[in-house]
Amino acid sequence: MSGEPRLRGRAARLASLLPTGTSQAARTPFVLLVVALLGGGLITLLLLNSALSEGSFRLSDLRGETKTLTDEEQALQRDVDAYAQPDALARRAQELGMVPGGDPAFLQPDGTVRGEPGPATAPPPSAGASGSPGAAGPGGTQAPSGSGEPRGSAAASPTAPGSAGAAATPSGSPAASDPSSPTPGR
Repeated sequence: MSGEPRLRGRAARLASLLPTGTSQAARTPFVLLVVALLGGGLITLLLLNSALSEGSFRLSDLRGETKTLTDEEQALQRDVDAYAQPDALARRAQELGMVPGGDPAFLQPDGTVRGEPGPATAPPPSAGASGSPGAAGPGGTQAPSGSGEPRGSAAASPTAPGSAGAAATPSGSPAASDPSSPTPGR
């Protein structure tokens, strides 16, 4: 007899279905497939992570640019508000040679005129108004400087902030001495 027991019947049929010996050839493609799938997954994750990091840096740059543009928009809006103030408009109109209007007349809905219109007259030039920046204009107000800047702006101030001339500005608000603020109190 040989050293191996012989199987009979059903066990012999089942044993014939199982591969005999160690088969390395069947295992190698499966291992290579698993390694290739894992490697592809890792490379995909690395690319995805890089794309997300790049997007994050781009988002950070866009937020910084948005903040800069918002600050610029607010500064421009402050300038527009400063130029739209009634005293700045009156001063600019006077610099352009405009004079206040005379007595107005109003049209009623039925077409009648109410009031008597009067001509616009230029105020008489004061004796001290020689065009110098310190000369007083009509009504005791300071004559226009010709710079076109609204009062309280940094460009119209002849002194640097923090100097002795800055003490003459109203200090009722913290922004009164701020040179970047075009209007006092803003």
